[in-house]
Amino acid sequence: MPRFPKHLTGTGPVNPFPGLSALQRRLGQDIPHRLGSNEGLDMPHTVLRAHFGEAMVAHVRAYGDAEAFALRQALSAELSVPIEALLVDAGADSLIALALRGLVEPGDVVVCAGGTYPTFAYFVQGQGCHLVETAYQDQPDKLAPDLEALLTAAHKDGARLVYLANPDNPSGHLHSDTAIAELRAQLPEDCWLLLDEAYYDFRDDAGQPGGSEPLAGVIRLRTFSKAHGLAGLRVGYAIAEPEVLEVLQKVRIHYAVSSLSLAAAELLMAHPEEVHAHIAAVKQRREQLTDYLRQMGGDVLPSHTNFVALRLPSADIALQRSQSLLQAGILVARPAHPALGHLLRITAVEDALVEGRLALLES
Repeated sequence: MPRFPKHLTGTGPVNPFPGLSALQRRLGQDIPHRLGSNEGLDMPHTVLRAHFGEAMVAHVRAYGDAEAFALRQALSAELSVPIEALLVDAGADSLIALALRGLVEPGDVVVCAGGTYPTFAYFVQGQGCHLVETAYQDQPDKLAPDLEALLTAAHKDGARLVYLANPDNPSGHLHSDTAIAELRAQLPEDCWLLLDEAYYDFRDDAGQPGGSEPLAGVIRLRTFSKAHGLAGLRVGYAIAEPEVLEVLQKVRIHYAVSSLSLAAAELLMAHPEEVHAHIAAVKQRREQLTDYLRQMGGDVLPSHTNFVALRLPSADIALQRSQSLLQAGILVARPAHPALGHLLRITAVEDALVEGRLALLES
């Protein structure tokens, strides 16, 4: 396994506020008289109560369970992953920042495909690391992070971490589990693989046995923002070996996930039929959107996400198309990175399929 930063080895630092929920679990009893914390201080919340109801008020007054125990239990059961191999935090973005903070040091080299999810590069700069970017494989019917190029860069530059979004954002490409395992096996021994699986739920093989297992030297990141529709509540989770998560806990914000966010995620976990129906509907719309764009002559890349990527002849044309749409009140995503500026990413929502909605793409 890759090494941890020196300042995080040993016993400290230790979270000084594990929270009331954790204390009740350790004692094996409820604590009804809570006089030792500042959770609400008898705030009446008449406005919130009138607008959202009593349950909302109960959640906003109290800190969330810092250990997200109930949600991790539900995830453990659904994914067949030990609860100790799960860490819940405030969305995949927060988990990316947490992984960088806990696994690399300022000045370390990290590697990613140039043009992949840009928040990673943003956090790398904030961590003071040196970012090395590799080119995508750009071929007919394929635009994908080049695993061989990532490997070469990791060895050549002595990388401490490689980032890979799988399925990829913004291309939608999916590397097989076998390819990921081979990548991990060939990386330098002292190099972490940060595997961003934010769109995992839209894979056709999602939920298959073994598809979520902790992998040595790998931190897998997932989110409740896409398939579960909780982007505004910020809930995500990491899957990794318990000793890795123990180190990340040393630098994690204790109450990053609110009690309301946890309650919403737990409720959806208890009612998976709604999530499954949503995923199926997204896949159907994704195919409809792909067919529609191809019928107008578009070069649409295969996608394993909740969006499709339209590849245009040049970045200038993509910019012109995106600006024309925006002037009409229609926002699509165009990567800011110059290597992928010729893409437009369009989410597979009903609004995209309204007749004439995307007609400006033909101009």
